[in-house]
Amino acid sequence: MQNGQNELLNEVALYYSEKLAEHGETPRGVDWNGEQSQVLRFEQLSRIIVDNRNYSINDLGCGYGALFDALKGSQHLDSYLGIDVSNDMIASARQRYSEQPKARFLHAAEPDRVADFGVASGIFNVRLGRTDAEWFEYLQSTLDILNRSSRSGFAFNCLTSYSDVDKKRDYLYYADPCQLFDLCKRRYSRQVALLHDYGLYEFTLLVRK
Repeated sequence: MQNGQNELLNEVALYYSEKLAEHGETPRGVDWNGEQSQVLRFEQLSRIIVDNRNYSINDLGCGYGALFDALKGSQHLDSYLGIDVSNDMIASARQRYSEQPKARFLHAAEPDRVADFGVASGIFNVRLGRTDAEWFEYLQSTLDILNRSSRSGFAFNCLTSYSDVDKKRDYLYYADPCQLFDLCKRRYSRQVALLHDYGLYEFTLLVRK
């Protein structure tokens, strides 16, 4: 799968680089509809954080680093690492946050450190021409990366298979929340929360260790 996954990641990197070039450093530049839904999405992912002590966090598929904006006001944020397969996204993030000493950005497919928490927002949505089986294999291998690079837990989101049929698009991947809840319970932790009640066509899973 390694060569196949490299090809897959190259396809994803090109897709998001083109979105950034078209829309700039905006939610649409990372293929989201708008700022309001992005803020709501970050609120769900941030529930993995125990914010009464200093913490470090890895943001896998960070785009131009918008999650850092949501977190930088936290007095307990110790360090943030953003990772993305799109070199253009990383270049944009580095320029955007060049004066933020707590933020670092890495052009890679996985973090180069273990942090307290890991998050991944939107990276499982755009499968392009890949089959369900190929994409699910990529999804599982990426969850393994999140797991081994986080000490206290990780969170991620997916488009939901419960989406209205007329709203679904062929190039997007709609995951079964029950299947992923079961996978996370069996593979990673007994402490798993499924959030599917915040008004978007998606769900968030929190995996606490």
